[in-house]
Amino acid sequence: MSEKKVKRSFASEMILNNPVFGLYLGICSSLAITTTINNAIGMGVAVIVVLVLSNIVVSLLAPITPDEIHIPVYIVIIASLVTIVGMLMQAFTPQLFSALGAFIDLIVVNCIILGRAEAYASKNGVLASARDGLMMGLSYTFSLLAMAFIRQLLGTGTLSLSNPMTNAELFSLRLIPEGFEIEIFKQQTGAFLTFAVLAAAVTAYKNATDKKAAEKEKAAKVAAKEAQ
Repeated sequence: MSEKKVKRSFASEMILNNPVFGLYLGICSSLAITTTINNAIGMGVAVIVVLVLSNIVVSLLAPITPDEIHIPVYIVIIASLVTIVGMLMQAFTPQLFSALGAFIDLIVVNCIILGRAEAYASKNGVLASARDGLMMGLSYTFSLLAMAFIRQLLGTGTLSLSNPMTNAELFSLRLIPEGFEIEIFKQQTGAFLTFAVLAAAVTAYKNATDKKAAEKEKAAKVAAKEAQ
């Protein structure tokens, strides 16, 4: 596979097939926890771990799982992994665990995870399923970071990040002078506005890409017809 093709595939999975802005999955947690970059990273890492491991386990068990019970089996697998991840976060990153609250447990019913298990992992090998989980998890994390970056910057005027284990501040940079922050972006209304703008941008990019591909295909057909 050429380098150009790899880049095109990566862009497609991260932007065109973005689970939040392109497929409109996992929106609830995206709107609720993207008040800070720390929250976005914490939730993103948790979802990546659960996605990759659940895809691997589902890929291994799918051939021996009866069709009548495959959905309950997948849910049990995902719920077990979420419980383990939640316990580890509570033990090692208690402040982050408290900030994310119930949304850690709600990873179990995140449509992205169950959807990938059913649509992809159950029909493909272990390595391909692990890659699919990683790419979808990274794409989801990218969505959270994009929303958190905008909301934290406009809502507080600063960009900051702290160590989730020690709570020590890693950096804090004020980019908007005090008094010029837009408080609404710290609220759920700001979350909806941020989501709407980013989703519209992804849709516009997708439409432009599809139009360009259609024009290219049309030109190729005309050239082939003229060559005849």
